[in-house]
Amino acid sequence: MKKLTGLLGGSFNPAHQGHRHISLLAKKALGLDEIWWMVSPGNPLKSQAKDMASLSQRFASARRMTRYSPIKVTAIERDLHCRFTVDTLRRLIRRYPNRRFVWLMGMDNLKQFQQWKNWQQIARMVVIAVIARPSYDNKVHAVRAMSWLRRFVRPASRSLYWTDWRPPALVLLRFRPDPSSATVTRARQPDWHKTYSGRGLRDAVTWRPIS
Repeated sequence: MKKLTGLLGGSFNPAHQGHRHISLLAKKALGLDEIWWMVSPGNPLKSQAKDMASLSQRFASARRMTRYSPIKVTAIERDLHCRFTVDTLRRLIRRYPNRRFVWLMGMDNLKQFQQWKNWQQIARMVVIAVIARPSYDNKVHAVRAMSWLRRFVRPASRSLYWTDWRPPALVLLRFRPDPSSATVTRARQPDWHKTYSGRGLRDAVTWRPIS
C-alpha cells in the first residue's frame, strides 16, 4: 500500500493557523496519511520582497505551527535544486515510489495556475485538490485554467476515492474559511521573523539540517 501524501507548497512567510486549518481538513476529506508542507526557497512568480524572511525562519515558523499534527515540514525543493513545481513533482514521484501524492492548492493559486511552468503537465502527473470557499463557485469557473481543467473535475463527494482517479483530475474541497493571513500577520508584526532563529532544525522528510 502506498502512503497517501498531500503536498502543500508555499513561502510560509510566516506559516499561520489558516495553513494548518485547511491542511487538516484536506487530510480528512482525502483520507491522507500525512501532509508535507514544502517551504519554498523562492517563488518564481513572486519577486523577493524585502519582507521575505529567510528560509530557516520561515521553516521554523512552519515547524511551530505544525506541532502535534500529521504534517511534516520540508525544504526538499532546496535540496532538489528545483524552482518549479513541475520539476519538483517529477523528482518526488521518482524518489518516493512508495507514496501516492496529491497536490493541494488554494483558490488564489488556481487563479494563476496557467502561469506556472508546464501547468498542464503538472495536472497530468498528480490529482489536484483545490481548497475553495463555498461562495467561490463563480470565481472558480472564471479562472482561465478552468477552460481546460473543467472536463477533469471530479465530485467532492467522492474525494476519499481520489486514488482511483487517473490524472488529470481535480476536486474542489469547500471548507469554512479561516481568516488567518500571512499578509495580515506581517502588517501587524513586521518583526515576526526575529523570534525564529532556525537553529537546530532538521528537515522532517530528508533529515538534513536547516540553515
